[in-house]
Amino acid sequence: MLSIGDDMADTRNPNYLDRVVDHEVAEALASSPAVLIEGPRGCGKTWTGQRFANSEVFLDGSEALRVAAEVDPDSILEGEEPRLLDEWQLIRGIWNPMRHACDRRGGFGHFLLTGSQNPPDDITEHSGAGRVARVRMRPMALWESGDSSGEVSLASLLEGGRCLAKDAEQTYSSIASLICRGGWPRMIKMAPNTAQARLRDYLDNITRTDISRVSGVKRDPQLVRALLASLARNEATTASCATLIKDMTEEEGSPPARSTIRTYLDELVRLFVLEPLPAWTTHLRSSARLRKSPKRFFSDPALAVAALTTSAASVAKDTEAMGLLFESMAIRDLRVYAQSLDAHLYYYGDSNDLEADAVIEGLDGQWAAVEIKLGGGEAIADAMDSLRAVRSQIDTTRRGEPARLIVLTAFGHGYQTDDDIAVVPLTALKP
Repeated sequence: MLSIGDDMADTRNPNYLDRVVDHEVAEALASSPAVLIEGPRGCGKTWTGQRFANSEVFLDGSEALRVAAEVDPDSILEGEEPRLLDEWQLIRGIWNPMRHACDRRGGFGHFLLTGSQNPPDDITEHSGAGRVARVRMRPMALWESGDSSGEVSLASLLEGGRCLAKDAEQTYSSIASLICRGGWPRMIKMAPNTAQARLRDYLDNITRTDISRVSGVKRDPQLVRALLASLARNEATTASCATLIKDMTEEEGSPPARSTIRTYLDELVRLFVLEPLPAWTTHLRSSARLRKSPKRFFSDPALAVAALTTSAASVAKDTEAMGLLFESMAIRDLRVYAQSLDAHLYYYGDSNDLEADAVIEGLDGQWAAVEIKLGGGEAIADAMDSLRAVRSQIDTTRRGEPARLIVLTAFGHGYQTDDDIAVVPLTALKP
């Protein structure tokens, strides 16, 4: 890990909790001229950037600084390396000067950039190749926030390791509290309802300011708010624009244009408020057709709760909603853990109504299927049957056998069946 200079010792967060992406950031700095850490506002990008930086500039803290940087971008690039450029996208003209500075200096580890929105016109796509490594950061998984025992390693499971974990004795109330508190570093010690109040403020800023700033076009806050509520009611589903509009119309009375909703959805993805889960494409034994539409997820399930202005107690009383929100929390954690394994996350669904809530696919084509259930013997048995059925559909002569079939639960202990299906409480999982 790169050392932190003496001048940074006082500004580094003394309460920093290790993040799964720390290793990825360290490796990227050692092999790329610049590293871009991107993810939703408040997920901890700045704190992680400070951990590795030896100097820093905060571009969202001073209008005068932003004006000076627009006039003379090179002026903010000078400083001990790695130099942190926090919320770099607020200075439209900084990308190319930073890139040219990397070219002049040679070597690696010059700049760390953090950003909570994808820049207009995707200016990084064509001019950062070979110079800038991207690292995606998300709200904290339960292992990062200290709410998972880490008795079961996902990496070990995928390598055939045994699954064994004690019963964490979770309750509906405790799981609902984890869902509603979310994985935001500043909030992990807050009571769930306090965290929810702050997350409602967070979404209010999204609706009033951020979504207009990301495109430079004024957006209708009331319509954005209604869309967020509709998305929350359809969390962890493949709800279409038509479904969202119908739901919003029942609430608001006047249907918005489909093109408007599509634009708003794209902008919420650019702000990392939403992170769709793509459908898995693979080879099947049968004539079944694979689904193509992505599933819609908030970047953290606590945002879905905030969009509905409800409470942890209410969530715990609604078993159906609780199941979808628990799935959302599990997907958040699996994305964090899978990224550390150089793997990607998808879901499986076909025209025969067979599903797997998640498919983990590695760089070498290795894959594992996951079903996510709150718990209970019957639900777990159904999940196992569903995974076996999905496995029977896959043309394993072309895709290979799955590395593992996994049932993620909220309650109970961790174990494995005679045919090696792993049953893992989310509160026992780590990368």
